[in-house]
Amino acid sequence: MSKTIKKICCIGAGYVGGPTMSVVAKQCPHIEITIVDMNAERIAAWNDENLENLPVYEPGLQEIVAEARGRNLFFSTDINKAIDEADMIFISVNTPTKNYGKGKGMAADLKYIELCARQIASVAKDDKILVEKSTLPVRTAAALKSILDNTGNGVNFHILSNPEFLAEGTAIQDLINPDRVLIGGENEEAIAALVNIYAHWVDQSKILTTNLWSSELSKLTANAFLAQRVSSINSISALCEKTGANVDEVSKAIGMDTRIGAKFLKASVGFGGSCFQKDILNLVYIARSYGLTEVAEYWDQVILMNDYQKQRFADNIIQTLYNTVSGKKIAFLGWAFKKDTNDTRESAAIYVADYLLNEQAEITVYDPKVSAERIYADLDYLNTRSSEENRLLVKVVNTPYEACDDAHAVAILTEWDEFKSYDWKKIKDQMKKPAFVFDGRKLLNRKQLEDLDFKYYAIGE
Repeated sequence: MSKTIKKICCIGAGYVGGPTMSVVAKQCPHIEITIVDMNAERIAAWNDENLENLPVYEPGLQEIVAEARGRNLFFSTDINKAIDEADMIFISVNTPTKNYGKGKGMAADLKYIELCARQIASVAKDDKILVEKSTLPVRTAAALKSILDNTGNGVNFHILSNPEFLAEGTAIQDLINPDRVLIGGENEEAIAALVNIYAHWVDQSKILTTNLWSSELSKLTANAFLAQRVSSINSISALCEKTGANVDEVSKAIGMDTRIGAKFLKASVGFGGSCFQKDILNLVYIARSYGLTEVAEYWDQVILMNDYQKQRFADNIIQTLYNTVSGKKIAFLGWAFKKDTNDTRESAAIYVADYLLNEQAEITVYDPKVSAERIYADLDYLNTRSSEENRLLVKVVNTPYEACDDAHAVAILTEWDEFKSYDWKKIKDQMKKPAFVFDGRKLLNRKQLEDLDFKYYAIGE
């Protein structure tokens, strides 16, 4: 007999916590869900009457928040109250790659997870089920359990691992109709309680239960395999450019092999997002810490190839523009790491911009969903140059035509659908000649652009 869950608290109102709990609230109107965060500005945005101001952009999210918010979905900064009242607590806080000390640049920084655990332990007065939603290294649950058991008020904590397998831009669809839901744990009653929540809308055959360690490792492995496919086809794109092969034709040919399949075989300027790089670095660090050097080096190559692709794209722009971009205006269309999201974490655009800025290029950016504040913050975070220099060399504008006006070249960095429907003749007329387009997402129609007399370059052609 599983415990009946009446109240859920989710700590962390970001890209995972917000959409995930909104969908659970929609599908389980009988469960009261409170999403809490220390960031008062973010909570205010989630509570904003104007749904356009939600801090996360996901197709379909606004409608779900509109339906559930105030009914059984609440956003608050009162973390202790939510912890105290909850039967089940989801931990969905950031686990960035460490930028200090042991494991710097590779290991996950678990300080936010530990702070959560200590706060839960100090507040909880009755038994709780804790669900790890953040992407975590294997055996994090053991550390959580140790903190909770040694610092708590003598209450029982049952820890479950329930990794998210969301793709930003399709997160709502992925939550409503998942390939699978993975729940790892040691306590059958706690596992059953979470299974019963998902079973309100997910077929039981898609709910997979494992031990804690398998669940934690499965998340890292899934992302590593997906990123590996992207790096694999990107390595072939470089070969295609030298040999006259077309990477789209190659990927279609191999993708029709049912053993390989067609997904994640789209060559591009490189993968981004909060998960792929972070999870592979985590996997590499774990392998090294267990003395599995060959395993670590194997997965490290996926990251190295991704870095190479971004560098190669920037180098191609420099070489094509007569070996110098100094003082030249380059228009960036897109800054988000992929279309249909405002998330820029590890976006290829950041690193391509950084390479070009090192060559004294002047960059103008247009992205339909990313704010100027975010773009400058991404560049400042690299610490390559002062924030004043970044603001001097990079301009963020509100229309694509303004971005392209008087530009020497246009670089497509995000595959936003709207880019295809622009008036490219108008763009061509207002650019410097010859007018160059560097398509890092293989989004535009080569023939259409060449008919307009653009010099068009695409990855893998």
